[in-house]
Amino acid sequence: MNLFWQRIFGRMQSTAKMEAHYAALTAEYKRYVSVEQSKELAEYRELFHRVKSADFKEKKKTLTSRKYKDTKECHDTRKFNRLTNDKNIVLYYETLKSQTLKDYLAFKATPQYELLGKSSEVKKSPELKRLHDFEQSKAYKNYMRFHNSYIIKGFEELRQKVSTPEFKEANDFWADPKRWEKTPEYIEEKRYLELSENEDIQFFEKTDASKFTRMRQYTLAFSDAFDWNTLNASNWESGFNYVSDKLVGNHSFTNEKQANNDGNNVSVYAGELNIHTRKERKLALAWDKTRGFVNRQFEYTSDVLHGTNAICQQGGVFRAKIRFAGKDLTHAFWLTGTHQLPHVNVCVCDGKSIEVGTHWATKFEKKYTSTKVTGLNVGDYYIYSLEWTPKELIWYINNVEVFRTTDGIPAEPLFPMLNSFISSKQKGGEGTMQVDWVEVYRAN
Repeated sequence: MNLFWQRIFGRMQSTAKMEAHYAALTAEYKRYVSVEQSKELAEYRELFHRVKSADFKEKKKTLTSRKYKDTKECHDTRKFNRLTNDKNIVLYYETLKSQTLKDYLAFKATPQYELLGKSSEVKKSPELKRLHDFEQSKAYKNYMRFHNSYIIKGFEELRQKVSTPEFKEANDFWADPKRWEKTPEYIEEKRYLELSENEDIQFFEKTDASKFTRMRQYTLAFSDAFDWNTLNASNWESGFNYVSDKLVGNHSFTNEKQANNDGNNVSVYAGELNIHTRKERKLALAWDKTRGFVNRQFEYTSDVLHGTNAICQQGGVFRAKIRFAGKDLTHAFWLTGTHQLPHVNVCVCDGKSIEVGTHWATKFEKKYTSTKVTGLNVGDYYIYSLEWTPKELIWYINNVEVFRTTDGIPAEPLFPMLNSFISSKQKGGEGTMQVDWVEVYRAN
């Protein structure tokens, strides 16, 4: 696969832009998740459904638009005031409370009441005349008109009604032009409007969550920006990691031209990990397929690092920002386990091109599937990624997918490896593998 034209025409995003975009997207996602999990958003959503409901809107419309004069409370209050000020009803209650009425009613209940019908008797007695005059008075006639009438019964019922605390509260409420502001719904609406102006909630509501789909699939499990100075202060160790403690971790191979130098060719400067391949003689322990471990003189030195203590997992995304320098040597970012196979190359650089692929074994043979990528300036930084799912392996360089396979998917946890080496087919040369950062994500 040749990426030259994809780089030229911008279909391949530059590493700097990709990092900036990813950093911005990560920050945006963190903010989105923070708001998504907040009490404020939960409250806002609950209030939204209430405030936007038909019942809520109808109630607000009623409370804000209804005139006091159209309320039952206003009608009852005005009716009560009208009856209270009615001169005949006023006269009725004055008469009802008068001593004269009491005297008259008491006298009316006696046998002597018949004397009021005799004018001669009335003329003789001032008391009879007083009671007789009362009986003929407007006050008494008004009393007789209203006493035990529906008007008075209704008035008394109305008096009792308007004097209750509940009626007074309701009447005061409807009489208040700002009655809406006295309701619990107004407080809810006010809080809803406050939350709708919240910058975080506005950000959340306006953000298209679909752009975080991939981020939701994975969680950062390990990252190293190489802010340490020595291997002892890191999660990396020099050499190889084997199941058996009897096997030597720091060793070389007789079919390679460099001695792995026990971490001495590893340095960190300005947040970059450097694995240096140097032209220098060194006697080192090397593994030979037929003879086992032997001492051998090498003309070059380099190093290998394993990340067993950093991360070891099955599946997920393994990615690193790397650049390569030098000719006639090989640099590699790869995954392995405690056995020789499976072995997945996230990226292997021979100084000219990049190769990605996976090694695995069946019962009958060892297999390898891969692809080569050209058209890159391998001396520039690129982000090399492997997405490992239960069904396939997918490789990316920056934002471009370069290879995909459903074969050789590892069925065990693997850990990352970083190394530079010179194969038996290469002439040999000096160079450096520079790693700006390594990240590993686990599937959610």
